[in-house]
Amino acid sequence: MAIDGLSSDDIKRIRDQVKIIAVVGLSPKPHRASHQVALYLQQQGYQIIPVHPQHQTILGLTCYPSLASIPFDVDMVDCFRSSEAMPALADEVIAKGTKVMWMQLGIYHADAATKARAAGITVVMDRCPKIEFPLLG
Repeated sequence: MAIDGLSSDDIKRIRDQVKIIAVVGLSPKPHRASHQVALYLQQQGYQIIPVHPQHQTILGLTCYPSLASIPFDVDMVDCFRSSEAMPALADEVIAKGTKVMWMQLGIYHADAATKARAAGITVVMDRCPKIEFPLLG
């Protein structure tokens, strides 16, 4: 069982149900993991919403300074910030009413996960959709 307690079926359900993904900490630099993952997700047909306070556009898309500033609902938040940033980000995810909070490889925060789960949010930790999704067939 994975660190987040989710099975392959759970990840497959996420893959198949989400359509709009906000990528928090998305870098405009093509060599960065956040950029490569967002580009992959975009190529798979997901609507990517860049979230980074220092940029206006990334991947040719409007970039928002925060989750709260996105004027529509998102299905999943893909988190490319430090583990220490997860409690505050969990609060933002909860306030946004997002269904899934996905913490990238190397990102884990049990308290943030517990808080988000208590609000009805599915939490993925220490995983990457660019790695996980293709494995599901």
